[in-house]
Amino acid sequence: MAEADGKEKTEQPTGKKLDDARTRGQVARSREVNSLAVFSTGFIMLYLFQSFIGSQFKSFTVSIFDSLDTFPNRLSMISSFAMDWYLFFAATLAPVMIGLIVIIFASNIAQVGIQLSPKALEFKFDKLNVFKGVKNLVSSKSLAELLKSMVKLTLTGGFIYYVLSDLISSATELESYSVNEILVFMLDSAFALIWKIGLVYLAIAGADFAWEKYKFKKDMMMTKEEVKEEWKQTEGDPQVKSRIKKLMYEASKRRMMKELPKADVVITNPTHFAVALKYDMQKDPAPTVIAKGADELAQKIKEVAKQHNIPIQENRELARALYKMCDVGDKIPGSLFKAVAEVLAYVYNLKKSKKKSIV
Repeated sequence: MAEADGKEKTEQPTGKKLDDARTRGQVARSREVNSLAVFSTGFIMLYLFQSFIGSQFKSFTVSIFDSLDTFPNRLSMISSFAMDWYLFFAATLAPVMIGLIVIIFASNIAQVGIQLSPKALEFKFDKLNVFKGVKNLVSSKSLAELLKSMVKLTLTGGFIYYVLSDLISSATELESYSVNEILVFMLDSAFALIWKIGLVYLAIAGADFAWEKYKFKKDMMMTKEEVKEEWKQTEGDPQVKSRIKKLMYEASKRRMMKELPKADVVITNPTHFAVALKYDMQKDPAPTVIAKGADELAQKIKEVAKQHNIPIQENRELARALYKMCDVGDKIPGSLFKAVAEVLAYVYNLKKSKKKSIV
């Protein structure tokens, strides 16, 4: 019953609906893909710049501990120290931060392309509606997001526990290691844990991206009624267009019938087609079609021709060719010159003989 009423979303989204949704900022975007990109980039940047970052922090730590004994006497310079520390961290972590900023933009562009959506940034008062906010908290969308988060946390937590259990068993041997060996073990274990977690997150992000694509496509589906309404808005109401087309045809037919008495000859099929030609040898390079019609209109053209004593010439092939190849106001094509010339010559000779008989 719902489908009969056009309420069920069974139609694929139109290009206009997708463009409008994109303008509003509604696109199939996975936040998990962005998180994976940031996580992976951060890990890669830390791995590539670990020597640089490590040496910088080593120098920084040594400088702090070397100045601990004089620090109480330099409390008045705490603001200067704070600025130095800020600049140190900014310069040290700059490669990582720049890489993260670039990858955030790149991951969004990879998912949805380059699209500015000013409407998505517009302030809307309905967002301040407390009741609507509470309703959104218990909506199916929020429950789906909660379920996704729980699944992600369960998978990630279980995998971390599995990896850490092996590391803990290996850590029992650290008592026989030197300090440097312990540091190497910790760094290696940390990097191993991070890239293994990255693999798990890759699977989660891939599944989430596929889900967002599916959900977006489902949300964009349209009912038959929506498709009809959109078509009316873009192309116009079919009934109105039909009415306009009919009025234009009637106006064109009236103009055509008004010009018909000026014709030199009407060529007929004899019943299905009628084409009226006019030719001024002093002005026109070729005869012009000033009226044409099929069936009922063809009979009307012949009636008007008889009323105004316009010669009617029967020529099945020529009438059919003129009707198909020419519109009203067109010059006849070169391929029909000879056939039309023979008809006009016959008509002109007929007119001359009538004039002589009258004299």
